[in-house]
Amino acid sequence: MTPFRERNPVVVGAIGLSLVVAALLGAFQLDRLADLTGRAYQAAFRDASGLTTGNEVRVAGVRVGKVTAVQLAGDGAPHVRVRFRVDDDSVRLGADTGATIRIKTVLGQKYLALTPAGPGRLREGGLIPLERTAAPFDVVQAVTGLAETLDKVDTEQLAKAFTTLSETFADTPSSVNASLVGLSRLSRSVSGRDAELRALLARARTVTGVLASRDQEFRKLVRDGEALLAEVKRRRDAIHKLLVGTDKLATELSGLVDDNRATLTPALRKLREVVAVLQRNRDDLEKTIQRMGPFVTTFANVVGNGRWFDSYVSGLLQPYQPTTGGR
Repeated sequence: MTPFRERNPVVVGAIGLSLVVAALLGAFQLDRLADLTGRAYQAAFRDASGLTTGNEVRVAGVRVGKVTAVQLAGDGAPHVRVRFRVDDDSVRLGADTGATIRIKTVLGQKYLALTPAGPGRLREGGLIPLERTAAPFDVVQAVTGLAETLDKVDTEQLAKAFTTLSETFADTPSSVNASLVGLSRLSRSVSGRDAELRALLARARTVTGVLASRDQEFRKLVRDGEALLAEVKRRRDAIHKLLVGTDKLATELSGLVDDNRATLTPALRKLREVVAVLQRNRDDLEKTIQRMGPFVTTFANVVGNGRWFDSYVSGLLQPYQPTTGGR
């Protein structure tokens, strides 16, 4: 066998580079590899209701897979066919399993909820029919649709129509006439508040749009709140012990103060008197500290060369006077 050092470095480099590229491609395709490992199923819905590819699949609130495709099926009555995958092997879907599209967040994000039921197992790739599926009512779409519908309604013409109808049936029995008069008043009230209603619905549509555009931020906020609550729950015992210890410490301090009140009261009174004296002589103390500055500096110079004092004696000897040579 040829030693590794004697092999062609070009071939070795090419093989190593190929392995690195294959590893990178495998890392980026892990999600698709996971799609091959789970069990695939289908469900038919009359309305997809905002369900998209990648949404979660849950059983009893626990995530067990994800939605892989949402397609319009054209065979017979038009409906939506949702393909999904279940990754948890412990989940057993019976022959009568049902599926429901539910709302995950207040911003309208959805997930597919499965309700296992029936004997046996739902075969892989099997279809949950329309009879066992349901979709939720989307409030955002309803508000948006109501705003668009009211924008197209001619309220003045509607008010005139009700007024004319009321005048036409003026000679009818009182019960019918009262009903029509009430409808006419209602139409006039709606017509008089048309601008306010339009503004209200337009603002509601703007708010829903802003909330939908900030879906990621709200989702992160909810996740952070859940993490905070989980941390508080995990440290619940420590927090309880801290609060109990704090309460015991306060009790001990109260007892200590009560036991030593006779001793502490005179000491505190004397301390208050000392503080009062210091406050009355504050100016003198400040002057003393200022005048001590030069003295401390000089004294430090005297004893700064070791364990002795540096000093000199003046006038101990007579000053030297040279002679001029006279008799």
